[in-house]
Amino acid sequence: MLYYLFNYLHSHFNVPGTGAFQYITFRAGLAIILSLTISLVYGKSLIHILRKRQASETIRQLGLEGENTKRGTPTMGGLIILGAILIPTLLFAKLSNIYIVLMLITTIWLGLIGFLDDYIKTYRKNKEGLAGRFKIVGQIGIGIIVGATLYFHPSVVIRETYSEKEVTEEIKANSTVRQLENGKTIYVQDVKSTITTVPFVKSHEFDYAKLLFFFNDTKAQKYAWIAFIIVVIFIVTAVSNGANLTDGIDGLAAGSSAIIGATLALLAFLSGNIIFADYLNIMYLPNQGELTIFLASFVGACIGFLWYNSFPAQVFMGDTGSLSIGGIIAVIAIMLRKELLIPILCGIFLVENLSVVLQVSYFKYTKKRFGEGRRIFLMSPLHHHFQKKGYAEPKIVTRFWIVGIMLAILTIITFKLR
Repeated sequence: MLYYLFNYLHSHFNVPGTGAFQYITFRAGLAIILSLTISLVYGKSLIHILRKRQASETIRQLGLEGENTKRGTPTMGGLIILGAILIPTLLFAKLSNIYIVLMLITTIWLGLIGFLDDYIKTYRKNKEGLAGRFKIVGQIGIGIIVGATLYFHPSVVIRETYSEKEVTEEIKANSTVRQLENGKTIYVQDVKSTITTVPFVKSHEFDYAKLLFFFNDTKAQKYAWIAFIIVVIFIVTAVSNGANLTDGIDGLAAGSSAIIGATLALLAFLSGNIIFADYLNIMYLPNQGELTIFLASFVGACIGFLWYNSFPAQVFMGDTGSLSIGGIIAVIAIMLRKELLIPILCGIFLVENLSVVLQVSYFKYTKKRFGEGRRIFLMSPLHHHFQKKGYAEPKIVTRFWIVGIMLAILTIITFKLR
């Protein structure tokens, strides 16, 4: 909203200072400052309200050290994160940008699902919360909305450039000619495409149409949207559930998400800037630089929430926060066409997810074969395994953060490791 106001003042009245709002970096800086302020200042008030309304989740007896001290700690703290994301985005981002619109819908949609889950657990005293099938339906729903919009919306394109040697008559007819400073001529064309980035591969692009290998090329391109939407649904569901499982000890999910969000913000800025995209030889994605504003708000919200969620936590984010941040990370990675980097960038979420899958699968297998269920880990998700081994919560969280930072750095350098 403020973007449009200051743009109007700059273009019509040339008011000093208002031109700075044209720059993504300036607005991203304001967004992260405001999101931090909201989460720090208003977070305390919200915690007081949640405590007054006795919005505390029932703590399960898992035999972990210190779990009794968490009794009475309010949940639904994800509302702090949601507010600190949405308000700066509404103020500083271009609300006509389709990527921003999609992120606002995703945040509110998954936030509502998480809120319903927390409400049922807290006020209905139902430990199971919202039935799993309803969560899955909600995640599939947002996956369909995101996938269909990204495939069919005319503003969602990639920009391809061709040299004079590469250009054909057909490309010439649909391209814009540009003269470079070195005197060379290039042809620029914005095209709809289902290609994505493949890490560590020299020819670093993959087209989802190739998943329909049983069709000829024409049919595969025609029905590529089906494969693309299925992939989007799978990624959104997997990452949001991974973030949900990671939210088991104080500060782990919020801190890990801040690291991932900061990395995605850098990728969004680079992919949305034609100069940097050309230099790094990555896909230039028009209009995606605006996602930097949203991600700055996201990072500020997660860091601000850590003020109250770090050990010993004064508030838990609950599913209101964890489902939202996981879905946000998944959808932005898909928008940036970097979703195949998720196993690296979101390695913490992946390991937490896998630890549960392996534990449950192995227990069922050994029970069927030997009549007695056996375990790989002392307890899953993985962070509980280390708690059972006697590690203190702050040490586990800090070490997971360090691993998360290493994975973030590896994600960035994949641009050149191919």
